[in-house]
Amino acid sequence: MRNVRHFVTVTALVLLVTYLTYIGLTSLGLMPLAASAQAGPIDWLFDIHVMVMSFLFSLITVILVYSMVVFRRKPGETGDGAHFEGNTGLEIFWTIVPLVAVIGFGIVGADNLRQVRAVDPNALEVRVIGYQWAWRFEYPQGFSSTTLYLPANKQVLLKMESPDVLHSFWVPEFRVKQDLVPGRVTELRITPNLEGEYKVRCAEICGTSHAYMESPVVVVSQTAYDAWVTEQVALYEAELLASEGKPDAKRGEKLYTELGCKACHSLNGTPGTGPTWKGLFGRENRPLADGSVVALVNEEYLYESITAPNAKTVQDFKANAMPSFSYLRDSQIYDLIEFIKTLK
Repeated sequence: MRNVRHFVTVTALVLLVTYLTYIGLTSLGLMPLAASAQAGPIDWLFDIHVMVMSFLFSLITVILVYSMVVFRRKPGETGDGAHFEGNTGLEIFWTIVPLVAVIGFGIVGADNLRQVRAVDPNALEVRVIGYQWAWRFEYPQGFSSTTLYLPANKQVLLKMESPDVLHSFWVPEFRVKQDLVPGRVTELRITPNLEGEYKVRCAEICGTSHAYMESPVVVVSQTAYDAWVTEQVALYEAELLASEGKPDAKRGEKLYTELGCKACHSLNGTPGTGPTWKGLFGRENRPLADGSVVALVNEEYLYESITAPNAKTVQDFKANAMPSFSYLRDSQIYDLIEFIKTLK
């Protein structure tokens, strides 16, 4: 009878502490705002894990503390406690139950993954390029942006590439994350369902400016998204028309920001990860890392430095720090060069 009383008491305490622990953990706001259809299944599975962790914590803690208090040595007791050889039934029980739990979590996790990776054949496709240390997003209409605009309640297929090192696309509110691997195209499907402004972060250490590798993510209604696309297409077509003429320094200055050049190349004469652009054009006798010298920094040298940056590494700077921007149109490269020319 006394054993039954102990069992009932411990069971009640375990349930109570489990409830209090679960309420305490969930009240901490461990997860950010959920802003995608994929967040639902992921948050549900996370919640189940929190419940199980709360129960296991309570089970161990309650039994330990209860035993220390109730079965402690009484004053005047000098004999040994009861000796136990073991309990085969209990050992079988605590072997089978965890096994079933692990298998159960495996099945639930697989179904969860199936839901998260569900394919919509009508998904919007956006190309994502992550490079040290910026993001660029290319849309089906031909234009690109450093801000990821997405329509709400429509699945988006992100096809991701990296020209340099490992990066990782992560918007905490969307819950899902995907690595960008040089030489491969990786994919991630997202269905944003809450309009608002978020940030994509690189979740893979990728170099000295890794912490600054962020870009805005804007989720809007389908109508607002269509209007934005129309506006961007008009700007893109105007840029194409203008690019048939002379290079433009203002467009080059815009590219300097959009392409992330500012992360390494200052405009005030201070060297960073890469040489400053101030006073660069027209410089004579520029020493290189291999001991040779560039007689004159002209358009040809700058073009090569943008498309094949490791061909001629400048003295006192590390090789392989800059990815190739050979994917740019010639008009864009010459816009950048025109901007550099203005930095006396």
